[in-house]
Amino acid sequence: MRPRRHRLRHRLFKPILRPAAGRKLPPDLRSRKVVRLAQALPLGVRDPGFETLLRRIDGAPLFGGNQVAAYFRGEDAFAAMRAAVTGAESEILLESYIYKDDHAGRAFLKDLAHAAARGVMVKVLADAVGSYHTRAEFWQEMERKGIEHRLYHPLFRQLWYQPFRDHRKILVVDRRIAFTGGMNIGDEYGSFVRRKKVKAGDIWRDTHVRVIGPAAWEMAVVFSEGWNRAGGSELHLLPLPAEEAEGPPPRILVLDSRFRRGQAESAAALAAVVGAARERVWITNSYFAPGWAAVRVLGSAARRGVDVRLMLPGRSDVPLARHAGHGYYSRLLSRGVRVFEYDASILHAKTLVADGYVSVAGSTNLDFRSFLFNAECDLLILDEAVAGQMTQAFEEDMTHADEILRPAWRRRPFLHRLGDRLARWLAPVL
Repeated sequence: MRPRRHRLRHRLFKPILRPAAGRKLPPDLRSRKVVRLAQALPLGVRDPGFETLLRRIDGAPLFGGNQVAAYFRGEDAFAAMRAAVTGAESEILLESYIYKDDHAGRAFLKDLAHAAARGVMVKVLADAVGSYHTRAEFWQEMERKGIEHRLYHPLFRQLWYQPFRDHRKILVVDRRIAFTGGMNIGDEYGSFVRRKKVKAGDIWRDTHVRVIGPAAWEMAVVFSEGWNRAGGSELHLLPLPAEEAEGPPPRILVLDSRFRRGQAESAAALAAVVGAARERVWITNSYFAPGWAAVRVLGSAARRGVDVRLMLPGRSDVPLARHAGHGYYSRLLSRGVRVFEYDASILHAKTLVADGYVSVAGSTNLDFRSFLFNAECDLLILDEAVAGQMTQAFEEDMTHADEILRPAWRRRPFLHRLGDRLARWLAPVL
């Protein structure tokens, strides 16, 4: 027994992506069938078998020994991110679908430049389409200040890869502090603009999460995928001692995906959460066009008595995407799923909370693009305290939302119904 304990104590997690590219998810673990396995768990999401099921689906470990903080305002999230950057000792890795040359982008640039000046290695990765309006001069200034930057799939250079975008929002500092969620780097979150010029309804509602602990190491591994793809210099990632991930809750599964890697696994993991839920599943999503398979999973949970609620945008920066979501409302409502539209501002969050124990936060929208074309990153967190925060945020959002009721929805004008149907047909290319 002693030699075995010795081997376990020195077991290492290698810095490799999980699931691996080219891995085929077994048929019984795909999203349509895994729901049955999750439903059979005696204790639902709190059953020990639930973690085992998640590991079977994704092929990745769940990391314990983390501290988690959730942010529901851009002002709070950006303050925490800038504090982490200011305190960086050796390395900053920043990945954002959109990085704007505005007050927010300039504030982060200033902090990143100060870090680079004191010897911290700083790498910035932005998506070429998402950051299309950011001028070349901004990136050149970044390089002059000692910050290495790359654009993911530059326009016109790699025409075949143009549909495939980097939608992740990741910040990793010293491989021990990490952030992810729905927030890009921009003024729409209200942190850096003069308040006299901004109305409350102009500040986007989003969710971001900070992790301190071994899960941050895994997110550095995820960053390396996009960075390498964009031609960045080598990241020297050391293995993680397994005992560091064996600490107490919160326990975290990092769900990361890109085209032909991890997308089926991410969908199956979310389906397993819905299948294992016994009391409630509350989902917030900004661009909702999930396809009929997801509608069936949600509807099945509602029909077996789970309180399934969707918080979706009443206002959107992409109106066509909102109408695509409308094309699914009738089927959802007929199955007992409750639908709310948030009207206080533009809703950009992507979260899930189930049974006061499971939380998911990240960049993935419930649409075709996230599950077919985009690189995404989400954290699946097992912890009652974090789930309590997510639940409270959802309840607060409901005070600023209107519930869509079936009788009124049936009476919406003909042109609205026609537009919803057409937008739903266009959903795969939105």
